[in-house]
Amino acid sequence: MQQGYYIIPGATTVGIKGADGVVLASEKRLSYGNFVVSKNARKVFQLTKNAGAACAGLVSDMQGLIREAKALINIYMLEQGRLPSVNTVAKVLSTYLFGNRFFPYFTETVVGGVDSTGAHIYVLDPLGSMIEDDYTAVGSGAEIAAGVLETWFKPGLSSDEITELAIKAVKAGATRDAASGNGIDILVIGRSGVVRLETIQF
Repeated sequence: MQQGYYIIPGATTVGIKGADGVVLASEKRLSYGNFVVSKNARKVFQLTKNAGAACAGLVSDMQGLIREAKALINIYMLEQGRLPSVNTVAKVLSTYLFGNRFFPYFTETVVGGVDSTGAHIYVLDPLGSMIEDDYTAVGSGAEIAAGVLETWFKPGLSSDEITELAIKAVKAGATRDAASGNGIDILVIGRSGVVRLETIQF
């Protein structure tokens, strides 16, 4: 606690839906106040072959949330013998967040993926609200990133185009937000599943 308020780590995290896939991206800086704790924090996670999540907030909370969600999703796949839909994956995370609403996870979460109904992006707040959208930005750099997305997004973009747009949006957020920076983790998911998970330095 500093100067009467809790220090919540910043981030710039985006999710974008394209014609045949989705991209989730976040920068890698972990900071508390004016101190950079790590330059290699992971905020993008693969949940299944066809879905992933990207977070902004307390890294410990996002790690705990993802760990619990992956365990339940694995049980679902064992019992049902198939991959869950992206909506089901988002609902698992939403249920965990809502169940802990009186002692919430300090994390904003973006869930994205591709299933038999197409590409999907969902944004979840710390209390479990779940909203589907074409694109979203969360974290302390979200205002800057959202401006880039609003300017350049249009329906039907290819996977390469939404990847380039995600990089542009996160870089813009990191340029103006001191709590964001040190590279970008990117998860690209297409109709055949995860296309790539990589780190880009800048």
